[in-house]
Amino acid sequence: MSSTEAQPAFVLHTRPYRETSALVDFFTPGGRVRGVLRSARGKTGSLARPFVPLMVEFRGKSELRSVGRFESAGNSPWLVGEALFSGLYLNELLVRLLPFETANPALYEQYALTLEALAQGHPLEPLLRAFEWRLLVELGYAFALDQDNSGHPVEAQGLYRLSTEEGLERVASFAPGLFKGADLLAMADADWAAEGALLAAKRLMRQALAAHLGGKPLMSRELFRKV
Repeated sequence: MSSTEAQPAFVLHTRPYRETSALVDFFTPGGRVRGVLRSARGKTGSLARPFVPLMVEFRGKSELRSVGRFESAGNSPWLVGEALFSGLYLNELLVRLLPFETANPALYEQYALTLEALAQGHPLEPLLRAFEWRLLVELGYAFALDQDNSGHPVEAQGLYRLSTEEGLERVASFAPGLFKGADLLAMADADWAAEGALLAAKRLMRQALAAHLGGKPLMSRELFRKV
């Protein structure tokens, strides 16, 4: 990504850099980009906050870019309360898991649509589960929800556990932390009205993501828990 043409972007994370600048992680259709924003304490810096749709011009070819053109590209989704914490959670996932400058326009579009849905007051849990799953798919970490790691179809009455390297494994007897086949099939169809599907999906996504997040806890999840 060496072009200086402005492109759509969202701010994922900002921290002070030197005296008046900021080091900013952006999410663009071309991937995650880290740039130095000059005069970050002025009018320009007021736009360097999460969830604001931007048009940003990146200059240079190194991993740390210089930010040129930097302006609003529309109205910001208004996130408050749990919707705000959910947005911060999405941002933290992207900062922790997205490689630099690997194009992913489909994930970018899903992110923008999820922010809009959060601002409109749509139920949080289906939105978060759908985004987590899309993130796993786009990063190549996903697994089949309708068949086990032996290639057999998931059966509604079966019990399964997740191997992050091999996918779903059927087990013969009950143990804590297992997943019902009926819940897995509901997830595969995004049937969130099915009893137990959302709770099971939350556990499954947490297990699937944990293998790639390492041991460091998510700060946004801790904030959610405190609230």
